[in-house]
Amino acid sequence: MDAVLSGFHHVKLPVTEVERSRDWYERVLGLRVVIEFVEDGSLMGVALRDANNTVDVALRCDPVRAAAMAGFDPMALCVPTLGDLKAWQQRLEDLAEPHGGIITGHVGQVLVGLHDPDGIEIRFYHPTQSDPEDAR
Repeated sequence: MDAVLSGFHHVKLPVTEVERSRDWYERVLGLRVVIEFVEDGSLMGVALRDANNTVDVALRCDPVRAAAMAGFDPMALCVPTLGDLKAWQQRLEDLAEPHGGIITGHVGQVLVGLHDPDGIEIRFYHPTQSDPEDAR
C-alpha cells in the first residue's frame, strides 16, 4: 500500500460548555489553547496542545453529543514510563480529581476513571510491562 499514516493530527471531543471544559483541560492535563473558534461572536471551540507539542485536543460545543459520550473513554494518552503514570496519578490526587487508580490493561498499566466536566473518561496508558521503572 502506498498511502501511509504518521499518527493522529488531533482528537476532537464534544462538550457542553467550551469555557468550562477548556479550563478543565488546561488545569488538569496542562494543555494550552492554540486556536479559538469564534462563530457569530460566540466561542464554539478550542484547540489545545501539550507543552511538548505531541498531543492536540479540540473541544467543540455540541451538548447532545457530549451527553451521549458521558462514561465513554474515547482517548487514552500514552505515558512513557510507569513512573510517569504514577506522577499523573499523584497530580490528579493533588488536584482532588477523582479517578479509579492504576490497573493492569491488556498490554500495560492504565490510569482509569478520570472524567472531564461532561463525564467523558480520559485514560493514561503506559503500554509496556517491560519498562525498567516497572520494578519501582
